[in-house]
Amino acid sequence: MSEIIDQLDRELADEAATLALGRALASAAPPAAVVALRGELGAGKTTLVRGLLRGLGYEGAVTSPTYTLMEPYEAGGHRVVHFDLYRLGDPEELEMLGAREELDGGALALVEWPERGEGVLPAADLVLALEHRGAGRSARLSAGTNVGRQWLAGLDRGPVTA
Repeated sequence: MSEIIDQLDRELADEAATLALGRALASAAPPAAVVALRGELGAGKTTLVRGLLRGLGYEGAVTSPTYTLMEPYEAGGHRVVHFDLYRLGDPEELEMLGAREELDGGALALVEWPERGEGVLPAADLVLALEHRGAGRSARLSAGTNVGRQWLAGLDRGPVTA
């Protein structure tokens, strides 16, 4: 039986460690979930998404969908949709984008700036908060649902290495 985990903290020394955390998340990723990615500009949210997609086997370019707001990917048997809501003017714009279909359980939704979609976004299964720590970053992963708890329980609890 897996231990129930509600939160994990990780220190990320550099970009390679952030990519490695993304790959680790991919190794235990459920087929569908909502991940809220929190952090200042430059905190490593898109780098983490790139690592997760690489961990699922995606080899193409991964950039933040700052202007398109969402970018879909097919990788490792997962439908992954990367949202960047930084430029979202109103949460209702998500409806016009067709985001509801992507968020209703069929995809692994990775949402940067989730606070800008409040009221439309479903509750996050996993909240991943990244903060600057000197030259590196810290990451706090918090489960919001049983899906998130099971995901965290599937992660190796050792240090993140590149």
